[in-house]
Amino acid sequence: MPAISFQSVCKTYPLARNQSGTVLKALDHVSFDIQQGEFFGLLGPNGAGKTTLISILAGLSHASSGHVLVHGSDVLLDYANARRKLGVVPQELVFDPFFTVREALRIQSGYFGIKRNDDWIDELLENLGLADKGNANMRQLSGGMKRRVLVAQALVHKPQVIVLDEPTAGVDVELRQNLWQFIAKLNKQGSTVLLTTHYLEEAEALCSRIAMLKQGRVVALAQTSDLLSAASSNILRFKIDGELPLHLASQARITGRIVQFPANNAREIEQYLAAVRESGLVAEDVEIRKADLEDVFLEVMNEKEVREPRAMDLAGAMK
Repeated sequence: MPAISFQSVCKTYPLARNQSGTVLKALDHVSFDIQQGEFFGLLGPNGAGKTTLISILAGLSHASSGHVLVHGSDVLLDYANARRKLGVVPQELVFDPFFTVREALRIQSGYFGIKRNDDWIDELLENLGLADKGNANMRQLSGGMKRRVLVAQALVHKPQVIVLDEPTAGVDVELRQNLWQFIAKLNKQGSTVLLTTHYLEEAEALCSRIAMLKQGRVVALAQTSDLLSAASSNILRFKIDGELPLHLASQARITGRIVQFPANNAREIEQYLAAVRESGLVAEDVEIRKADLEDVFLEVMNEKEVREPRAMDLAGAMK
């Protein structure tokens, strides 16, 4: 039995009269399973439907059609059982300003009928760097500390499935390291993890399998290693002082001084470097690297057509 099963999930919203069409398709027949014990990544640009899908999973929104199951429990027909098996960390910083951290965790435990679990609360506070904040009022915490409390609240009832929706957005490096060490430990102990993140290096390092959403549809679904091996090229990377001509810039990924080109062979590498020299620029710190998940993600998202991914041949989803 899968830990999570999305079965032809659709979500539509009516459009205003002055907009073309009658409905907006936020999710368009999304179907995939997440197996028990997986560390699964759900990726996509803003507006792709990730948070909508998680809201439906958590019972905060209803699908227009289709079904979502958590360990066999339908999130609508058997809501209480489905919700008990889930621990969800939302994107938004939502907190009650009238309670201390420990009180907030005890109250959250009570929602699930759990009493006298202070030993587990202490372990959560320790692992999430909140050991000295247990008696602090939630209003006194920084944004990063509030996010740590959200993670603790999601885990306080020891859910079988942990859902992390952008859990490290806007937080410091220390929290990211502490959080991933703790979540990886829980995953090794059998917890299923579903992660959405814009930090693709996190997804590449943590997730064994990944689905990519674009315009509400799944456009890639495979083992992380298979996605990386299906990348069409290596990457030429270097630094420059100055701006590339438009005909070169249109082919490159540029971040500050860093320029990156897809390069299939030595001839293409030399052609790019020659073009840079001819434009009067000097390429520094030149290196060739394997494509990473960010490269694969951009390749998939830059496809003009949205098509169903092939089950076994992911290269087909990126041609």
